[in-house]
Amino acid sequence: MSAFETDVLIVGAGPAGLTASALLAAQGVRAVTITKYPGTAHSPRAHITNQRTMEVFRDLGIEDAVREVAVPNELMGDNVWATSFAGQELARLKTWGSGTARHADYTAASPSAMCNIPQHILEPVLRAGAERHGADLRFSTELVRISQTPDAVHAVVADRETGATEEIVARYVIGADGGRSTVAEQLGFAFDGESGLGRAANVWLEADLTRYTAHRPGTLYWMCQPGNDYWVGSGTFICVKPWTEWVMLFMYDPAEGEPDLSPGAVRARASTIIGDPDVEIRIKAVSEWQINHLVARSYRRGRAFLAGDAAHRHPPANGLGTNTSVQDAFNLAWKLASVLRGEAGEALLDTYDAERQPVGKQVVDRAMRSVEDMRPISQAFGFRPGQSAEEGWRSLAGLAADTPEGRARRAELREAVELQNYQFNAHGVELGQRYASAAVLSDGTPWPAPSRDAELYYQATSHPGARLPHAWLEHAGTPVSTVDITGHGQFTVLTGIGGQDWLDAAGKLATEFAIDLAARQIGLGREYTDPLGDWERVREITDGGCLLVRPDHHVAWRSADLADDPAGTLREVLRQVLAR
Repeated sequence: MSAFETDVLIVGAGPAGLTASALLAAQGVRAVTITKYPGTAHSPRAHITNQRTMEVFRDLGIEDAVREVAVPNELMGDNVWATSFAGQELARLKTWGSGTARHADYTAASPSAMCNIPQHILEPVLRAGAERHGADLRFSTELVRISQTPDAVHAVVADRETGATEEIVARYVIGADGGRSTVAEQLGFAFDGESGLGRAANVWLEADLTRYTAHRPGTLYWMCQPGNDYWVGSGTFICVKPWTEWVMLFMYDPAEGEPDLSPGAVRARASTIIGDPDVEIRIKAVSEWQINHLVARSYRRGRAFLAGDAAHRHPPANGLGTNTSVQDAFNLAWKLASVLRGEAGEALLDTYDAERQPVGKQVVDRAMRSVEDMRPISQAFGFRPGQSAEEGWRSLAGLAADTPEGRARRAELREAVELQNYQFNAHGVELGQRYASAAVLSDGTPWPAPSRDAELYYQATSHPGARLPHAWLEHAGTPVSTVDITGHGQFTVLTGIGGQDWLDAAGKLATEFAIDLAARQIGLGREYTDPLGDWERVREITDGGCLLVRPDHHVAWRSADLADDPAGTLREVLRQVLAR
């Protein structure tokens, strides 16, 4: 059996694996990505892509390519609850920052807009981006066995077309091989939580619903009919292509029997949910999945790391699956690159687990809570287990009655719909992730107290551990974001008019540490100007202060003002952050 050596083996070529491949290739790291599948995703699967993930794509240089094939944010906004597409609308909620009450929050927080891009459309863009950077991607290559020693990872892989086997010896492995991860299983990763909490089916179909959706454009349409309100209603239509291609999702309790998933049965279900027998329906594919609530106790074991669904498994509520997976890779890739280039000590890799495992736990808990929070809507409709269809429709009709009970139930429904903001407008969950690890140095100040609900609202801060606040600057007559002048695989020093000594220190220490350390000065008459004063309002440091921003846009350290010894101070900070 032949053997092949590389620095990083990436198992899995979904969003996490392809993002890691692209980032490592962009930073010149020898890496091999394998997947047992012959190509990228062949069905829609995940689709919501939030601003933080779009910032990662922006960093990789593929944001425009993603937006070109995605459904834009302005067509994502209306969440509709109705008896059918052709039937009575019962409730509506503006989502993903599209409503007037939230649009400014989202616009102010990031240079990037959310979009809706199903996984089978996203992955080819990621693949092209990775290959453009020279990534080594091997499809139809299955991981058979994997083990590790203190010095290396040993993997036996098989070509699924020829049957030929090969050993790959790597310094590190990233298990990005999904919810049934071979890496996690064979290398002994432990998980907390539960699996098999419910079952669901996805039906990918074509149906022209333009007349029922174009005037209320959205990503999710929840159809609620008596007799089947298990978890999220009779069936949820997810937009794949406006307004002719969809995924119909429905959940079921296997204890009550398996659903009929034959083409005729799912077509009949779809027709009932649409409510218009004249709409032609073409079934493209049917798949099943289960509801899990699991997160790895640790994201690192020796030379192995988990990312994406291999590390955290949860329902699609809040649209956090692919987003968290991509952001896992963004956190890990620069750390591996720094260690492999000899710029950082091995201990830096421990900070991946310290930073991302709490995020994974937060995500799976939030997703499960959001699914549970759907129940009050069904209750407000008057649906209950065991009722007849006649009883259900009668109860639903009472919702519109001009009676004290009708008014009370409408108020109950409005309250239940407002609760869905924690799933569909959870901006703080999407952007407000905070890291605490040895790669973040405290400046001795507390985190700012939230001025609004921390899950619903993102609050910009430059506190160490936070994502760098976005502000529009101007450079040579061109608008640029603070996100644009940081990242790209390098550390960045940001300072103001009084911070020339920080710039001098950065130049000196880049040579001393043999690292790529950029230095940017922001202020009137400087390289980057702040014409609207947006940066001054969010930076939380003086003109002489300094931020050290990591390659993943998170603040590693800050100094509120000019230090007595900028070079000595920054030297010690870099030594600690890089575990030197």
